[in-house]
Formats: sequence, C-alpha cells, structure tokens
Amino acid sequence: MAHQLREVGLDFIETAPVRMVFVQEMSAPPEAVYQALAEDVPGWEEWFAAVTLARSTGDGSTREIHLKGGGRFQETVIAAKGPEVYAYRVDVANAPGARAIAEEWRLTPSGAGTQVRWTFAVDGTRAFRMVAKLGRAGLGRAFRDAVRTLDRRLAR
Repeated sequence: MAHQLREVGLDFIETAPVRMVFVQEMSAPPEAVYQALAEDVPGWEEWFAAVTLARSTGDGSTREIHLKGGGRFQETVIAAKGPEVYAYRVDVANAPGARAIAEEWRLTPSGAGTQVRWTFAVDGTRAFRMVAKLGRAGLGRAFRDAVRTLDRRLAR
C-alpha cells in the first residue's frame, strides 16, 4: 500500500539518519551523464537494471518509478543544476516504514570523464532503517552496474 512520505529538501541529503554514498568513475563527460539522468528519464529502464518503469510526469518536475520486486515511487525533482547535480525526493512510496527518501547524483569532471557520486538518504522506522543499512552492499552493486551500463550506452 502506497503512503505519503515527509517532504524533504536538499539539506536532507546531508542530515538523514541513514546515508549511503557511492562513487564511480565514467568515461562520458558530465554533460552527457546529466542529460541521461535528468532529461532522458525513460532511458533509466535501459541502464539501471532495477528500474522497470521510469517516466516524467506533470511538467517534468515529477517522476514515476517502478522497480523490480514491486517498489513503486512518485518523486519530485529538488535539484536540477546541470551538469553538476540532479536530486529528487520520494513523495509517495509502497515501502513499509519509510518516512523520507531522497537521492542526489553529483557529477564532477574527472580527466575527460566524470566522477559520479550517488547519495541515498533515508529515514523511517527502526526496522526500515535497519533493512536499508543491510541493503548497502546490494545498492552499491546496483549503482556500480548501472553506471558501467550507462557509460557503455553513452559511448555508442
């Protein structure tokens, strides 16, 4: 059952009770990576294996995301500062115990490519926070695989 989460801003990325930060290098330039993240939302289905549906809604400032395993999210973009930062919060989720979720993709030039820093920030019940922490290794693996797949896609 879907439920409304707490509205959070960019500051939550740094202050959330549970924060997971993952970093990966890409050969693609920041502008291309940003375009894939922020402007080609349906493309997420092609490079982020956990995503089964991704679409912009409304005027493009909101998104609908479905994940393998049944996760469903309605999100609001809270930062679109191309080509450096793309961030969004989850407004509605079917994740039991979630109270607030936000994600930030920070892109930094690195040689001819990009360093991608993804922060996954959450708050929820004690059980939800514990499950989130236990999922760290899987989230990291999913992030690394997604970034590698996106890099290959952008190289074409």
